[in-house]
Amino acid sequence: MRVAIFDVDGVLTDGGLYLDAGGEPLKRFHSLDGHGIRLLQQAGIAPVVISGRDSPALRARLASLGLTRQRLGAENKLPAAQALLAEMGCGWREAAVIGDDWPDLPLLTRAAFACAPPGAHPEVLARAHYVTRAAGGAGAAREFCDLLLAASGRYRRLLQAQLDAGGAESISAAASETGAEAESGRPA
Repeated sequence: MRVAIFDVDGVLTDGGLYLDAGGEPLKRFHSLDGHGIRLLQQAGIAPVVISGRDSPALRARLASLGLTRQRLGAENKLPAAQALLAEMGCGWREAAVIGDDWPDLPLLTRAAFACAPPGAHPEVLARAHYVTRAAGGAGAAREFCDLLLAASGRYRRLLQAQLDAGGAESISAAASETGAEAESGRPA
């Protein structure tokens, strides 16, 4: 996989809509999910966010993760996804998607790997290749990230780098080294 597409509500959040007194949406994100997204970036798998909603809270979270590839307020997610994939020079065979509701179905049915949290709509669950154990907003996105890292052969190296040195520099080096091994055909 070269790209991982994330929905927000019900995937990166619990799907609840919390509003402050002024009607501004509040969002709760899980730190495990954020770290998983950072690991994907270090491993060369581009995380992309496509959401039907937009809010200052969401923009702040995406900025804190360094996510620049995003389409927010996308009523129709398919054209947004296709435009992003074209910009990145990727096709659906190189894309993994995690989503939870009908607006995600066009992406999930085209992706090489479709994932959903357990609280997803039944139509999404029926089409998912994998249903996470963790709920949306409670580690589902991290589980998705870990699956992609393991399938790419990078998970073990990233973990070992963390255990050995505990620093982001060693993790980045491990991700680069594993990427070279994957390209050369040597085992990760």
